[in-house]
Amino acid sequence: MERSEAAAALIEAVEYLKANGLLGRRAHANLSARLTSDTMLLTRGGSVASLTDDSFAVIRLDGTVLDGQVDPGNREIIEMHAGVYRLRPDVGAIIHTHAPHLTAYAIAHRPLPLAYEPLLRAGLTEPVPVVPWAPRGSEASVGGILKTAEAHPNMSAVLLANHGVLVYHTSPASTASLLGTLEEAAELSIRAATLGGAAEFPAAAFSQVKERMAAFHP
Repeated sequence: MERSEAAAALIEAVEYLKANGLLGRRAHANLSARLTSDTMLLTRGGSVASLTDDSFAVIRLDGTVLDGQVDPGNREIIEMHAGVYRLRPDVGAIIHTHAPHLTAYAIAHRPLPLAYEPLLRAGLTEPVPVVPWAPRGSEASVGGILKTAEAHPNMSAVLLANHGVLVYHTSPASTASLLGTLEEAAELSIRAATLGGAAEFPAAAFSQVKERMAAFHP
């Protein structure tokens, strides 16, 4: 992906996040897009309330900043993004936010249950796992994220204990869309708790959903 194309896609993704309540009140988030096999485009600062083409830096996956300046707060999280790209060649974009309902699960150290059919249609086959807490951007934090992602190779999101959520998918648009589905599932699961809790799917639900989708989306 070219730099200008990636920047435009990330800005569009942020507009989706803002329109759908996927940011905390401070509009804090960090987003990136893969440019080449060994470079990424990362937001320079912590607030994404107003982004322009100059709000990004080009960074090599070894952490070297190639173009642009990165605020100290975001230098902390370079390795979080770079590590996921190195581990998962299929990932084209990464979004970290404090989406309120997902973050509630992260604060409670509870995996997001697989109880909402749109999650199955998005390809999830298990609850979204929680990464143990460690200081933001630290070696322990990044190591926990990568260990969890490696243990769940078909998962495209992790909850960061006491912090927020990290979502990774093929493009900025698909990553933002998945984040929206996850946040909706988290909100509905919290509401379901007042009715006795979310109920599990039948054992064959995932394969049945795949067959149904294949029949109409070959």
